[in-house]
Amino acid sequence: MKRFGAALKRAAPWAAQNADGAIALGLAVIVGVLGILPDELFGGAEVQSQLVSAATLLILALVSTALLRDRMRQAPVEKTITSGALAELPVRLERLEQIETLVTGTRRALDELQLVRVLASPLEIAQAHADARALTSRWSFKGGTGTYLRAVTLPHCVAAARRDKRHLTLRIEIIDPSDAEVCEAYAHYRRSLADTDGTGERWTTERARKESYATVLAAFWHRQRYGLLDIVLGLSATMTTFRWDLSASRVIMTIEDPNRALTALAGTFYYESCDTELRLSLEQARRVPLESYKRVPLSDEPTVEEVQELFQQIGLALPRAYNDHDVVDITRKALRAEDPYEIPRHP
Repeated sequence: MKRFGAALKRAAPWAAQNADGAIALGLAVIVGVLGILPDELFGGAEVQSQLVSAATLLILALVSTALLRDRMRQAPVEKTITSGALAELPVRLERLEQIETLVTGTRRALDELQLVRVLASPLEIAQAHADARALTSRWSFKGGTGTYLRAVTLPHCVAAARRDKRHLTLRIEIIDPSDAEVCEAYAHYRRSLADTDGTGERWTTERARKESYATVLAAFWHRQRYGLLDIVLGLSATMTTFRWDLSASRVIMTIEDPNRALTALAGTFYYESCDTELRLSLEQARRVPLESYKRVPLSDEPTVEEVQELFQQIGLALPRAYNDHDVVDITRKALRAEDPYEIPRHP
């Protein structure tokens, strides 16, 4: 009895909240009991049948009442959902599309950043340049005076193109040797980093000027000797602390620290941005008329007179203070430049 009483106490709150359902359930139990009792208890089968029918109608009425009540309870909820959440659904879907677009763009940017690598040693930088030169059909350079370009990049790229009998395009931008201010600014910058570079020479205004003259001379000398070589050379009135070397496969950005550089493969955002920057910068530079390379033929070992005549013809005359020794120095730098970043070989 105690358990039955406890069960009734637990069921009482539910029965109070769902009175119609509880009554219907109770009547259904009673109808079931009436249906299985003997007819004699009700004074005949007809009386029993009437009781069952009446109870059944009452149960149906209670069930209908419960359904109507539930409908009334659900109506405000459906109205709230329809007027609230569903009304905001297009806005929320639009926000989801924006978030998805942002996530996709971020993932793409991260993927491209992963392809921008930091080179942290002279060996890595040298290998990156070697990989960039391999089978390339074009090369763009922007930097100071182009010392490494003359010593390594230009002769190696021309030799590879000549061996494969293919076309090669070079786009070069260096400081203007006739502009004393930019030569002094570049020399001062290099001296502030180190007294000498890998060649053992000290950077002065005259050295910066001669190095640039040497790059111009080297461009003409190689152009005269390989018919499938196209060179565009520009002289800038401003200096940059960066050097860009861009081939068909990758771009390498170096600074005066031989242990630090950045590289990115072709097709990445960084590569395409550098390519655009180099093109636009070269368009603003003073153009050297390399198309006139046939006017003054240069010997395998150009003479002082040939070099002087060349610079005179292209409107870039050497300073009057230069003597034969200065011209020979420029020629040596043009054709036998020392690699300032060469890695020492141990015996």
